[in-house]
This record gives sequence, C-alpha cells and structure tokens, in this order.
Amino acid sequence: MKYKRILLKLSGEALMGDKQFGIDHAILAHYAQEIKTIADKGIQVAIVIGGGNIFRGIQAVEGGFDRVQGDYMGMLATVINSMALQSALDFAGVQTRLQSAIEMKEVAEPFIRRRAERHLEKGRVVIFGAGTGNPYFTTDTAASLRAIEMNADVILKGTKVDGIYSADPKKDPNAVKYEVVSFNEVYEKNLNVMDMTAFTLCKENNLPIIVFDINKTGNLLRIVEGEKVGTLVDL
Repeated sequence: MKYKRILLKLSGEALMGDKQFGIDHAILAHYAQEIKTIADKGIQVAIVIGGGNIFRGIQAVEGGFDRVQGDYMGMLATVINSMALQSALDFAGVQTRLQSAIEMKEVAEPFIRRRAERHLEKGRVVIFGAGTGNPYFTTDTAASLRAIEMNADVILKGTKVDGIYSADPKKDPNAVKYEVVSFNEVYEKNLNVMDMTAFTLCKENNLPIIVFDINKTGNLLRIVEGEKVGTLVDL
C-alpha cells in the first residue's frame, strides 16, 4: 500500500445525493463500504466531514444571524453528519471513534491528539466532528489541521468530480483536467482545491492532497494501492 494513514475529507453536500437537503442513506452506505474496504486492509483512516447539507455558517450572515453563532451552528451540523457516518460504519462492521472539537461527552469523545492516534494504531476509524471548534474556520481547514496533527501521509478529498480542472467542467466543455499540479501552480492559476487557509497549511507542512471522485466504487482502494486516480497536489 502506498499510504498507511490517510485523512479522508468528505463534503456535507455530497451526503444529500439527489435530495435538496439532509442525508441520502444510499450515499452514506456507499461511503461506509468504501471506507471498510481500505480499513480491512490495514489502512489507518481518519475522517472529517462537512455540514453543508444541514447548515452552513455563511448562510447565517445572509439570514441576519451573527456570523460566530452561525459558525457554531455549522459545527453542530458536522457532528450530526459524523454521527450518521459512524452509525453506517458500525453497521458495516467497522470499529469507530467519534471525537468532537466541542465538548459533548454524551455523544463523542473530546478531541485528544494522542488518544486519536492510539485509536488509529488499533485499527479504529476516527471521525473528527465540529471542525476546529473555532468560528471563521472551514472543515477544509479542520481536515488539514487534523491530518497534520495525526501525521497522515495524505489528504484524500472526496468530491463529485474526478479531479481538479482548469475551469468548471460542467460549464466549460474545454476545461482541462490536471493529473498532477504543484502547490504553486494552484496559487498561480487560482484553482479551486480548498480554501486558502487549509491549502496553505498543507503546503507549509508538505502534505499532499488528492482530489478524486468518491462516488465511483473502488476509487478509494485504488488510491491507497498507488494507482493514479483524480488529481495529485504536491510540491
């Protein structure tokens, strides 16, 4: 296997499937099976999932909410999604632990780095909920931060598209897909990979990112086995 420990970043919006909001249970079950496939092969898996299918902090500002209050609401949405994914993984027979950046001892462990690392070493899938626990930071930033703290080999960003393009492939038929792109090229070409805070964290800590289509069965396994899937962002 090319990677021993990975951080999988999933978007909350992807959980909606074809719905307008909420969670599509078929999508959830698909994710669980994809994760189980690599966990069964001994890959240590940490996960950060967004909350956009339920609530996004930026929506709060548009609706007249205080931004900080809205961001905390968004963090709680990520915990709901994390609990749903944990249940799907449990049903699939995968041992899991959910850690939250906001204390809620009835449903999740508090985030403790050494404890999380120990869970990974024991073969448990660790899900990190509630972002970083701070407003104004996205779940992309939470994913980058947790990946660095866990000494992950790579961030795998699961999306609905099969990589990074020069433009939106749904709007521009001439959009070109990149197989490999450097961090500097992402800056220069203003490519949409992650928000700049998250992306800069990865660059400064030499942490590669792979953007890939999580909905295609087997892609996750192909990546950890070393196949070229999606787009690699590296030095």
